[in-house]
Amino acid sequence: MRLLITGGAGYIGSHMVKLLGEGGHKVLTIDNLSNGHPQAVLYGELEIVDLLNYKALEEVLLDFKPEAVIHFAAKVVVPESVQKPLLYYENNFQGTINLLQAMKRSGVKYLIFSSTAAVYGIPKSVPVKEEDPKEPINPYGWSKLFSEQAIKDFSYAEGLKYAVLRYFNVAGADPEGKIGQITKNPTHLILRACKVAMGKLPYIEVFGTDYNTPDGTCIRDYIHVVDLCQAHLRALEYLLEGGESHVFNVGYGRGYSVLEVIERVKKVSGVDFEVRYGPRREGDPPIIVADNTKVKSSLGWAPRYDDLDFIIKTALSWERSYNL
Repeated sequence: MRLLITGGAGYIGSHMVKLLGEGGHKVLTIDNLSNGHPQAVLYGELEIVDLLNYKALEEVLLDFKPEAVIHFAAKVVVPESVQKPLLYYENNFQGTINLLQAMKRSGVKYLIFSSTAAVYGIPKSVPVKEEDPKEPINPYGWSKLFSEQAIKDFSYAEGLKYAVLRYFNVAGADPEGKIGQITKNPTHLILRACKVAMGKLPYIEVFGTDYNTPDGTCIRDYIHVVDLCQAHLRALEYLLEGGESHVFNVGYGRGYSVLEVIERVKKVSGVDFEVRYGPRREGDPPIIVADNTKVKSSLGWAPRYDDLDFIIKTALSWERSYNL
């Protein structure tokens, strides 16, 4: 297939490009490189395009004529979204609107959209089901929820088939060690803890120890990046097989606290690094864990790497091999 990947030079997108390229698909990546890296795009071509530049975006789609789009491009840092909300609404929501318009112009009928568990806000029950209330508590979550609604409305009006995948906490790296997450100052817990274990950062900070959880720290559902990409591929296959448009939670259905993750990183790395404690961050829900029944039953998704130690090992292996 001819597949367009937005944000394909970023962390998750680059793993998706690798998976698709290995599967023999013709892939074109578009990325503005604000957080992406050209060397991470292992297959196909890379066009440096910002989704906010509608004319350039439309030209790429009209020229490449993709059969489907997998849309990763977004800003994703929750604390930053609280400080710079308009940046997130413009980049994530307006960027999606532009993409939908360009897809209409070029006749693309299939879309896989990268959404987030942040749309649920503070869940009223755990694990979270797709139909549970959507009440984001930060602009990042709202920007994604607005985008979901735009896709749904566009689908009704134009006949687009879509799958919205709501991610939980993505971590780890390519088990073959060819790509991984590239950032000097990550906000993601597992990667940041791995950098501390490798001596690339001086300490790990825990934001809040007074949540209503067993050890007082936030609990999250961590999923390996390759399993997440496999869910995208399966969602696309499902649509092409005639499946109806749907929203899917993609997580493992179990949670680990911040302190549990830190202890596991210490154990796997063999390094007893410094941990500091600070106040809560704005926009962090106490607990969020996926009910993944739907993605397993509807898509036949069967994760391969549902193992926190394995996730950490792949992240550590990438950090050892990549000097940043």
